Amino acid sequence: MDRVVFVMASGAKQILQAQARNSHNLANINTVGFQADLTNFAAQMVNGSGHESRTYAVAQEAGASFEKGTIQSTGRQLDVAVAGNGLLSVQAPDGSEAYTRAGNLHVNINGQLLTGAGYPVLGDSGPILIPEYQNLEIGVDGTISVQPIGQQASTLAEVGRIKMVSTDANELVKGRDGLLRARGGQSLEPASDVELISGALESSNVSGVEAMVNMIDLARSFELSVQIMQTAKEMDEGTTKLMEIG
Repeated sequence: MDRVVFVMASGAKQILQAQARNSHNLANINTVGFQADLTNFAAQMVNGSGHESRTYAVAQEAGASFEKGTIQSTGRQLDVAVAGNGLLSVQAPDGSEAYTRAGNLHVNINGQLLTGAGYPVLGDSGPILIPEYQNLEIGVDGTISVQPIGQQASTLAEVGRIKMVSTDANELVKGRDGLLRARGGQSLEPASDVELISGALESSNVSGVEAMVNMIDLARSFELSVQIMQTAKEMDEGTTKLMEIG
């Protein structure tokens, strides 16, 4: 009985971990540029004396989904969506370079260009600073131009260019902060073929229907594991009674 309980309890624990990741995805269904976390289940043999006849499941992180979200027009000057497989370069809290597809940008009181999550957007020579402006435009190549206060509309000054990169999805890993990084921690080179769509945002790539179906399926699997443990307990109690009679 103890082996059955061990296998089922281990499986139930892994199911709870998978459910936590699925709930995290569902909670970010409306987060701009969010990329869903994936989970794989792998079978592991129960080690010990005797024949290896029992296996249990282990929930493993399988990286992130790099499916593209829907491009939605907003008309806002500081909203940008990345076309194709490109990524925006940002500065992570530890000072390293990281990447994201979330283009809901804003300028803080110090003139720093930040993402919606508060990460500084990087240009060719570091974080981008924006002077006070009357109007602002972001070109398809990431060039940021502003109309200085008091100047004519035809007077535009280039103040920076957003660093955009492109690489194979297999070369990226997603951190717990939601940012993407290159394997090995190195910085990627700027890509000249990546384009931005100004006045638009990319939605989360989480499918609400799929996440809900996964939630129900995982809940049923957890319930089945608990039922098997309860059945094993009842069988053990029945065996104990028979031994007492004998």
